[in-house]
Amino acid sequence: MNIDKELDTRGLNCPLPILKAKKALAEMTSGQLLKVVSTDAGSTRDFQAFAKQTGNDLMEQQTVGTDYIHVLKRR
Repeated sequence: MNIDKELDTRGLNCPLPILKAKKALAEMTSGQLLKVVSTDAGSTRDFQAFAKQTGNDLMEQQTVGTDYIHVLKRR
């Protein structure tokens, strides 16, 4: 996957990772990929709901150690 922008939201709790992702996506063009790295365990379901509500595609979610990684495709 060719990531266009990466956000490090480690240490931030809901709703900050979502708000930062929303702002970043607004600055991106359609089809670009945003990778968000979070340490908030609730971010997995938060990003699933965010993708449904906004129409952006949730391409991938994975857990690596204490990091929760989310990849969103700008609609």
